[in-house]
Amino acid sequence: MLESIVALALPGFVAALGLTTLVWLASLVKRDVSIIDIFWSLGFVMLAWLYLWIGNQKAPVESFRQTLVPILVTVWGLRLSLHILWRNWGHGEDYRYAAMREKWGKSFPLLSLPIVFWLQGALFWAIGMPLLQVQISRQPPGWTWLDLLGIALWAVGLFFEAVGDWQLARFKADPKNQGKVMDKGLWRYTRHPNYFGDATLWWGYGLLALSTTGSWWTLASPALMSFLIVKVSGVSLLEKGLGDTKPKYRDYVRRTSGFFPKPPKPAGE
Repeated sequence: MLESIVALALPGFVAALGLTTLVWLASLVKRDVSIIDIFWSLGFVMLAWLYLWIGNQKAPVESFRQTLVPILVTVWGLRLSLHILWRNWGHGEDYRYAAMREKWGKSFPLLSLPIVFWLQGALFWAIGMPLLQVQISRQPPGWTWLDLLGIALWAVGLFFEAVGDWQLARFKADPKNQGKVMDKGLWRYTRHPNYFGDATLWWGYGLLALSTTGSWWTLASPALMSFLIVKVSGVSLLEKGLGDTKPKYRDYVRRTSGFFPKPPKPAGE
């Protein structure tokens, strides 16, 4: 088992660093580090198919998970990548990276390789361990209740992420909503339906991997992804900025769940 893990994980790590290095080179030409955000989800797509291809060189496909998981990752990854590309088109470098560029000055182009690009490559390699696990442990070949639950979580997660992104994009596109807070649709039940969806579908991948081994360590990856989304790069970072720029957002925070969807509080509570 350890030999199989190394045989797949090592090429995956090299590929992750290789992809992020190529994106770094492109960022030097564009002077825009933000392009790494477009390739974040595509890194998982690359790993999913790479693990399937390498695993298939050693033994033929034996379970439906081996092809299902890369397909699910591709659907999610392409949608998210295209959405970020469309959202960021023509807006210049993200303010987070612009602040880093200003702080580090001339050293930023070189420092951004390990601090931004290789770090993200190492993260999507580590988080992508369930994608590797389904190619190593190919039993049981048939369906289990964990598979069904995992696919259901993936579907719920994709729904919240995709519909949440679409609803927010429509809201921002209407000039009448300038300065307003989005609190309709899925945003009525959670302040971050897209982030909730992203975390949820990763628990789906984790359960699909868990069904092959019964080893609970496979859930470390979705746990790490959830932590990053809630505490590091997603919810907490976004909420700090919104709280400072939109006074009405504080009332929205009081009424609406921060992450898990649930009915909003009545006015005045």
